[in-house]
Formats: sequence, structure tokens, C-alpha cells
Amino acid sequence: MAVAAPARPAAADLLGVFTPEVFAAHLASQAALPSWWLERKRSAYSRFESLPMPRRTDESWRFSNIAGINLGGFSPAADAPAPGNRRAPEALAIAPAATLSFLNGRLSASTPLPADLAARGVVASAISGAIARHPGLLREHFMAQPQKLGSAKFAALHEAFIQDGAFILIPRGVEIDGPIVVVHEVSGAGAAVFPHTLVIAEDNARATVVDHFVSADLSRQFACGANDLYAGHGAKIAYAAAQCWSPEALSLQFNSTVVRRNARVQSLNLHLGGRQARHESLSQLQAPGGFSEMLAITIASGSMECDQRTLQIHQAPSTKSDLLYKNALLDRSRTIFSGLIIVDPDAQKTDAYQSNRNLMLSDEAESNSLPGLEIQANDVRCTHGATSSRIDPEQEFYLKSRGIPQKAADELLIFGFFEEVLNRLESEELHAALRKLIRAHLRR
Repeated sequence: MAVAAPARPAAADLLGVFTPEVFAAHLASQAALPSWWLERKRSAYSRFESLPMPRRTDESWRFSNIAGINLGGFSPAADAPAPGNRRAPEALAIAPAATLSFLNGRLSASTPLPADLAARGVVASAISGAIARHPGLLREHFMAQPQKLGSAKFAALHEAFIQDGAFILIPRGVEIDGPIVVVHEVSGAGAAVFPHTLVIAEDNARATVVDHFVSADLSRQFACGANDLYAGHGAKIAYAAAQCWSPEALSLQFNSTVVRRNARVQSLNLHLGGRQARHESLSQLQAPGGFSEMLAITIASGSMECDQRTLQIHQAPSTKSDLLYKNALLDRSRTIFSGLIIVDPDAQKTDAYQSNRNLMLSDEAESNSLPGLEIQANDVRCTHGATSSRIDPEQEFYLKSRGIPQKAADELLIFGFFEEVLNRLESEELHAALRKLIRAHLRR
């Protein structure tokens, strides 16, 4: 007798406990906040309910493990657990100008800005406080750009259930030397968190912001995060994110960058954790002279899937973007890179680059690369490409012949592969801190 195939999970099962009743309870916990903020949440939840789940036939989810995007078993993280129930996360070895630490979506600790920066109007606070003090800026910049890379449903979930996040404002003409560090930590099996960092650099402002995403334990967790970077005319933002979630975590992260006239934004995303991690990065160059540099480093190990989707949109003439994503794949891991450069008809003199390079360290690893161009102007310079290769056996033999064990030799070669990305950072301190995280991850 034929055996029936197991039934596919129903959509309600895939969406877990994010039901109208759970949303109503979340909204009630936010009742003290302004009505416009609560209305945004209601609208976001309506979008979440109405939008379909991703399907294998969706081009924006090509090669992705759709079955892994299952929210069953997750629920919004409870209040912060007792200190004895978690381990302290590894700190970034940098001296910050200020810090904000969030545990399970709630502000747990902070160190204030120096008095002189605060007196000049610099703000590094929780979004929950900025809602009342800076409502106009939040209305204008918080998740203001529509999702274009496939995860509109999950971005709506993020906006509906966000508990808190970081709000960073650098007023016109103010320059900050030290980085502002934001730690987003999750603790507890089945915990779901919605981290957010909003950075607004007004005209001719300059700042460095670092996000550090960490799990306090090795359990299964869900992180659905977003960040918004806005660089006004002549502004300069250096942004780095170190993703160190649990190896059992499901992670979805959405980045939106807006670059105005003669502004520059450099973003570097380091991916070290997660069972399945999807990162979407949208960069829009909206005025002449804008420059967006998009960098990423991934170490994929075990059975991890790292799914990277990028979009560089040139909307004005004489703009430049430069993307370099490097992945090192070990064990049975797999990576997906799908990137697109769009040049609008009026964006003459565009200069755009896109490169994805994969270092294969296992016969069982798999990399998928889909670079692309969509050019509607006729006076541009655009290049794109992807490569996958193994460690050069001659280089490995040379190191081993000098008495260096194979594991240490491979580590040196991996660092050599990543150094091209790390060397683009202006901050030596940040460079060293990220190298330390990578080294600790490789030696586990």
C-alpha cells in the first residue's frame, strides 16, 4: 500500500505565534507611546498578514532554502533573563564614543556621549525615547524605503513587533572621532527579537557606527532586524555590523542606505553565525557626487546557509558605488549572492562595480552567484563579476614546508583572502577588532 507523503506545513504553522492576539498583546505593552507610532505598527501588521510567504518560484528567493524560513516555535522575547542564565558576549575591542546595549529588544545598559558632543546636538538613544523627542525625523527616516529584495513580508513583521532600537543623530557639520557601538543581544531558546539601528547624518556630518549582534547562548533563536542609514549632503558614515548569532539561529536582516550630494557611506557586514542567515542591502544614490561602498565578509561553516541580496540604484548623474563581497565556505555550508546594479536614465557618468568572490575550503560546500546589470543610460562605466576558487596548493605547501600546521596555514590564507576587504576600513582599531572576532570564530 502506498504511503502518503507528509503534508506540507500550513501557512499558519510557518508563521508561528505571530497571530493577531499576540500582536494585540504587544501593542498593549506599547500603549504609552504616541498614537502615530502605534498606527504605523497596526498598518505594518496588516501588511504582514496580507503578503504571501516566499515561494521557490520567486526570483528574489532563487536558490534559497524556503523550508528553513519557518517561524514555528518562536515567540517574542520575554523580559531580560537573570544574569546567571546567560553568558556575557565577547565585547568588541574598541574604545567607543558611546554605547547602547539591548538585551531581548530592550535597552539594558548605555554609556553616554561626551558632554561636548551632547551639547552640539548629537543623540545616541533608544528609539523609544526618540519617538517623543524626534518624531519628525523618525517619521521621515524610519523604514522609509520600500523593500525591493524579496522580504517585504518580514520587514512588515519587524516594523509591527519592534520593541526598541538605536536612534543616532549627528547634526549638521558635527564630526565624531570615536565609534558609537550598539550591541543587540538575544537570550533564551525560541526567542524572537527585532533589532533596529537608525543613523541620520545631516549635511557635512561624520560618524562611525558599529552594530554587534550576539547570542547569549547556543539555542535556536529568530532575529528579524533592520537598519537605516541616511547621509545628507557632504556627510560621511562608516558603518560596520558584526553578526555573531547562535549557530542555530534564523536571521533576516534588511539594510537601507540613502546617499545624498557628495556624501559617502561605507558599510561592512561580517557574517559569522546563524543556521540560515539572509541579508538584504539596498543602496540608493540620489544626488550627484554620492558614493556607496558595500563590503561583506562571510565565514560559512557546518550546514550554514548565508543568503546575500544586494541592489545598487543610481538615480542621479556622477555617482559611484563599489561592492565587494567575500565568502569563505567550510564543511557543508552554502552561500548565495544575488546582486543587481540599476542605472536610471538620467544617471549619466555612473561608475559602478560589483564583485563576489568565494573561497571554497570543502568539497561539500556550495556557492551560488548571480551578479547583474540593468543600465538605462548610455554614458556609464559598470562592471560586475563572480569567482569561486580553492586555496592555492602551492601557497599551502609553502606554509606547511615552513613548519606551519595545516589548520594554521589555512587560517593565514583565509585572512589573506579577507584582507582586501578589511584594508578598506579607515579605522585601524575597528580593523583589529573585526580580525579578532574572525580569529576567535575560526579557532572554535
